[in-house]
Amino acid sequence: VQLVESGGGLVQPGGSLRLSCAASGFTFNRARMSWHRQAPGKERELVAVISSTGGTTNYADSVKGRFTISRDNAKNTVYLQMNSLKPEDTAIYYCRTELFFNNYWGQGTQVAVSS
Repeated sequence: VQLVESGGGLVQPGGSLRLSCAASGFTFNRARMSWHRQAPGKERELVAVISSTGGTTNYADSVKGRFTISRDNAKNTVYLQMNSLKPEDTAIYYCRTELFFNNYWGQGTQVAVSS
């Protein structure tokens, strides 16, 4: 199982970024996928989750209305579109899946929101 995130960077408050997570080594179209983040000095938290078909999504209250999770099962990729970014969104963002009761994480991509 391999999860590789990309798309992070430095952005000004109010800006947008789109994160991508390329997956391999498992049957992607049967796996629920999620994005998590960890800010300095804080615990890792769930940001968004999407069902295997993409038909169901859920979000943390802190990102509802600003972030959108989506997936392309033909490309084995899950995305996180982040709009109206705030300084408090600064964190390392991780992609995750759970297979047979085991958690698999990507290496993370850094997002920094600052003027």
